[in-house]
Amino acid sequence: MINKNLIENLFKNDRRSIARIISIVESDNLLTSEYLREIYSKTGNAYRIGITGPPGAGKSTITNQLTKYFLSDNKKVGIIAVDPTSPFTGGALLGDRVRMTDIGTNDNVFIRSMATRGSLGGLSKKAVDAADVLDAAGFDIIIFETVGVGQSELDIAQTADTTIVVLVPESGDSVQAMKAGLMEIADFFVLNKSDRPGAHQAFTALQTILLIKDRDENSWRPDIIKTIASENTGIEEIAKEIERHKLYMKDKNLFIVKRENQAKTRIKEIVENKLKDELWSETGEKSLNTSLQKVVLGNLSPYHIAEKIIQDFKDRI
Repeated sequence: MINKNLIENLFKNDRRSIARIISIVESDNLLTSEYLREIYSKTGNAYRIGITGPPGAGKSTITNQLTKYFLSDNKKVGIIAVDPTSPFTGGALLGDRVRMTDIGTNDNVFIRSMATRGSLGGLSKKAVDAADVLDAAGFDIIIFETVGVGQSELDIAQTADTTIVVLVPESGDSVQAMKAGLMEIADFFVLNKSDRPGAHQAFTALQTILLIKDRDENSWRPDIIKTIASENTGIEEIAKEIERHKLYMKDKNLFIVKRENQAKTRIKEIVENKLKDELWSETGEKSLNTSLQKVVLGNLSPYHIAEKIIQDFKDRI
């Protein structure tokens, strides 16, 4: 049974309650859905920002500096730092909170490190649920800082309202950047460490790629912001570009469309996961195990067994 006091304290932005409910959500136990249903009416107010890019691009430093900027504007900021999963413990490996100690003690900031748990998109599925918890707790801005795994970062675009791709002069040539798929998901780019050699060439290469993409006069045109995050240079420009993108989406009535598409994708994932769990319950697993030898010996094909398991599942429901 859910703890009503815990939920009431969450709505009051109580840090212990926030942490406790996120832990419940992460554990994915029987209470997870109940808590998420209970708090959902309070969500939808926070603006969600995704920060992604290759390892070493300075995503944590940008998140740190951007959070300070939002704090100066009297905003409450929730940060979900998605780390690679430790192969030994299954927990978050890098611990971004260590790198954000100067903002981590601020009462208007809540930082949570989460493991990818095998999610190839770089964003833990539970990170989206955790964002709902922070949203319900009254945070104005939620920042997802994702693990930089290159070609599989696309799921951040299905979660954030504005997606920022952080690159550095050493990120590679323009062709490799296009292959990474990051070109497709970016609402704008940040070229960090822009005081390094090769920054001008990298900037020009990005500009060239953006110019050859098909767009009409009403299309959003991603910009490129040069930053030196370690020196707090260019952070205000990032914040202004986020605001510009937000206003563009609202003016073109794209904001609600984007959130509808995100909700559709999320519901499909929830349904698929629940069906998969139900399918591979004790009965499905037992049916599979009893048929394996026939597949190995060549008496039956894997497709035959798969179709039988599906049919048995349909018959059960």
